Amino acid sequence: MEAAIKNYRGGKHTQKTNQMVVVPPNTTTKEEATKLVGKSVTYNTGKKDITGKITGAHGNSGAVKVLFETGMPGQAISKKVKIN
Repeated sequence: MEAAIKNYRGGKHTQKTNQMVVVPPNTTTKEEATKLVGKSVTYNTGKKDITGKITGAHGNSGAVKVLFETGMPGQAISKKVKIN
């Protein structure tokens, strides 16, 4: 399944560069998003793959939080990731 990276996860004054908000297709509720918790996520930079894990739902509209192993580049925003 492919999903789109929405943005970094962060607060008013901070941003976590290794945590991203991802919007999977066909998930519109928090309950559908929580079913994806624990699945692995892969982003390809062109040279290497960055892997992560879905840690929880983000909001009530079906988005999920993903914790990646390293910091993500800014070019990754609005790109696609694979959910395994």
